[in-house]
Amino acid sequence: MSNYIKTVAALVIMLFSLGSQAQNKFTVSGTIKDKKTGEVLIGATVKVADKPALGAATNEYGFYSLTLPTGPYKLLVDYVGYKEQELEVSPDKKASYNVSLETEETQLNEVKVSGKVNNITSAQMGMEKLDIKELNAVPVIFGERDVLKTIQLLPGVQSVGDGNSGFYVRGGAADQNLILLDDAVVYNPSHLLGFFSTFNSDAIKDVTLYKGTAPAQYGGRLSSVLDVKMNDGNDQSYHVSGGIGLISSKLDVEGPIQKDEGSFLVTARRTYADIFLKLSSDTTLKKSSLYFYDLNAKLNYKLGKKDRIYLSGYFGQDDLGLGGLFGLNYGNATGTLRWNHIINDKLFSNTSVIYSDYDYNIGISSGGISANIQSIIKDWNVKEELEYYANPTNEIRFGLSSIYHTIEPGNITGSGITNSSQPDNHSLENALYISDSWKASPRLNIDYGLRVSAFSVMGGANLYNLDQAGNILDTLHYGSGQIEQTYIVPEPRVFASYTLNDVSSIKMGYTRNAQYMHLISNSTTTNPTDKWVGSDNNIKPEIADQGTLGYFRNLKNGDYELSAETYFKYMQNQIDYRDGANVLNNTPLDPKLLYGDGRAYGIELSFKKKVGKFTGWVSYTLSRSEIQILGINSNNWYASRQDHTHDLSLVGIYQLNKKWTVSADFVFYTGAAVSFPSGKYEVNGNPVFLYTSRDGYRMPDYNRLDLSFTKKLKPHKKYTSELVYSLYNAYGRENPYIIRFQDDPNDAAKTQAVQYSLFRWVPSISYNFKF
Repeated sequence: MSNYIKTVAALVIMLFSLGSQAQNKFTVSGTIKDKKTGEVLIGATVKVADKPALGAATNEYGFYSLTLPTGPYKLLVDYVGYKEQELEVSPDKKASYNVSLETEETQLNEVKVSGKVNNITSAQMGMEKLDIKELNAVPVIFGERDVLKTIQLLPGVQSVGDGNSGFYVRGGAADQNLILLDDAVVYNPSHLLGFFSTFNSDAIKDVTLYKGTAPAQYGGRLSSVLDVKMNDGNDQSYHVSGGIGLISSKLDVEGPIQKDEGSFLVTARRTYADIFLKLSSDTTLKKSSLYFYDLNAKLNYKLGKKDRIYLSGYFGQDDLGLGGLFGLNYGNATGTLRWNHIINDKLFSNTSVIYSDYDYNIGISSGGISANIQSIIKDWNVKEELEYYANPTNEIRFGLSSIYHTIEPGNITGSGITNSSQPDNHSLENALYISDSWKASPRLNIDYGLRVSAFSVMGGANLYNLDQAGNILDTLHYGSGQIEQTYIVPEPRVFASYTLNDVSSIKMGYTRNAQYMHLISNSTTTNPTDKWVGSDNNIKPEIADQGTLGYFRNLKNGDYELSAETYFKYMQNQIDYRDGANVLNNTPLDPKLLYGDGRAYGIELSFKKKVGKFTGWVSYTLSRSEIQILGINSNNWYASRQDHTHDLSLVGIYQLNKKWTVSADFVFYTGAAVSFPSGKYEVNGNPVFLYTSRDGYRMPDYNRLDLSFTKKLKPHKKYTSELVYSLYNAYGRENPYIIRFQDDPNDAAKTQAVQYSLFRWVPSISYNFKF
C-alpha cells in the first residue's frame, strides 16, 4: 500500500504548488446563509460582476473562497429562489465577507424550482439534485412525503417493487447504493418492510444522488451514493411544525440556542396502525403490533469566527408482530460529531467521528418451540477532509477515512431448538483520496481524482478453504486483532465538460468503484433479514468500471432542461447463491455462494420544466443488466433481478391559485426478471417444480398513476396550515407483487399461477401546520 500512499502524497504536493504561484492577489472568503432561518446555502454562487467566469460556489457548509488579482471588485452573490446581492470587496478589507440572502418573492401562480449546480458548465455527470419543494409536492403512498420514492422517479433509477423504498441504479443491486445521512451509513433505509423510508422530509435540507459517478471523497459502493443532509435548525427564531395523517403523525421543533451563534432541531414521527388492530374482535390481531417510530436531532454551535461544531443523530425502530407467534424488530441508529475549522481564507477543514448501527431480531413461537434470531452491524468511522481553494481555476479536496466494521451474523437462541452462533466478524476499511476541480479553459472543465481504498479482514471469525463444489476443506482461525487478509484497490475517476455554446455542452467520464460490504439476498425485494457480510478470503471485493457520455442543453433562458446520458458498466466479483442452496439455516455462508461478472448499459433521457404555473419532468431509461457466473444458468449470461428494459416516469405539478396545487405522477416499467418453473415432477406423491434457467422469465409490466391535491388554509398571524389529499394507484391497477405456482385444483397434472397484489386504490389525507 505504501506505493499508493506515495502516489497520493505526490499529487497533494503537486496540486498545492498550483496555489503557490499566486502573486499580487487577494482572497475573498466567507459563509452564505438564509437570512430568515440562518441555514447555510449549499451551492450558492459568488461571481465577479463584469467577469462571470471568475467565481466560486459554497461547499456543504456554506463556505466559499475566491482568489482574485489585486483591485476592487463588485461581486454578485446568487442562489436559486433568492434575491441577488451585490458585494463590494477590495484588498484593504481583511474581514470575512459573510452574506445573508433573502428569499425572492415570485409572481402569483408562478413556481421556480431548479438544481443548485450549473448543468451545462459543471463537469460532474450522473448527478441528480432533489429539490425539497418538489419532494413535498410529489404524491406518494399513504400521503407521506418520501425521499426514496421520489428518487425512483429519476432517470436511471428503478423501483425494487410496489410500495418498497429500495431502488436500483444503472443496473446495480439494491445493496450497491451507499445511503448517507449526515455522512453516517444507513444500512436499511426503510420502515414497515419498505412502505416508508427512514428519512423524514421535514428534517432534510439537501439530497444529492450520484449514479456511479461520485467524487473521490465517496466510496464503498458500486452503483450510487445518496447523500442526505439534515437541516441545521433555525438560529433566528423558534418554530413548531408537524402533520397529522391517517396512519402517521409527526412533530418538528427548531430554534436558536443563541441567536446567530447556534441552533437545534428535533423531529419525531410515529405510525399508529397498531391502535386500529386493538379494535379487532380477533384476539390474535389484538395482541399484534404494526408500527414504527423515528427521531432526528441536530445541534450546532459557533465556537468562534473560524470554528463550528455539529452533533446530529437518527434513531428509528420498527415493530411488527403477529400475536405471540411471530415478531420482527429492526432499526437504525446513527450519530455524527463534526468540527468545521477555517484554517485560513483558502483552506477549510472538516473533521468527523461517525457511528452507524443496524440490527434486527426475529422471534418465532409455535408448538412449544420458541426461537430468536439476532444480527447486528456496527461501524465506527473517523474522517478528516481538507478543501484547498488554490486559485480561481483549481479547487482541491483531499482526505482520509477509517471505518471499523463489526458484524454479528445471525445468532439463533431459544427453547426446544439447538442454539447456534457464529463469531463476530471484524474488519477495517481505510481510504485516502484527492481530487481537483479544474477550470482548464473558458469552455473546458475537468474534475479528476484518485481514491485508494484498503480492506483488512481481522481475526476472530472463521475462514474457510473450499473446493470447487463448495465443500469445506479446512477451517482457519486467527486471533483477535490479527490481520488475516488485506485488499487494496485504486479507484481513479475523471469527468470533463466541454461547453459548445451558452446553452449546451457535452460531457464524458470514467469511474472505478470498489465495494467491500455485501448484502446477500435470495428475494426479489430488500428484506430486513437479508445478511450483510464483509469480504473475506472467498468473498472478493466487488469492482465496477463505468464509462459515461452525455449531452446537456438548456432551453428558453434555462426554464427548461434537456439531457441525454449513456453508460456502460462492467462489474467484477458479482455474488449469487448456488443452485439449491439452503438460505434459511445458520451454517457458514461462503460454501453457498458463487462469483462472476456483470454488465449494465443503457441510455437515460430527461426533460424538465422548472419555471411557471406548471412544472415537472419526464424521464425515460432504456437499459440492460446481466450476470454471468460459472455454475449458474449453464454458464450463460442471465438477466439480473434489477433488469428493467424500459422505465418511464412523468411528474407534473400545477399551481392553480394561491390556495390549490395539483400534482400527479405516472410510472411504467418492464417487469422484473424472475425464475419461474418450466415443469414439475413427483417425489413420493408430492409435486416438485423444475427450474431450468435463472431469471429466465418476466413479471408482468408495471404501471401506476398517483394524484395529490394540496390546499393552503387561511393563514393566521402565528401559524400556517394545509390539507393534503392523495390517491395512490388512481385507476386501481392490480400490479403483481408475488406470483406463486400450485397444482390446478381441477386437474393436478396442470400447474396454476396465482398472482398476489398489494394495493388497488390507497386514498389518504393529512393536515400539516407550522407555528
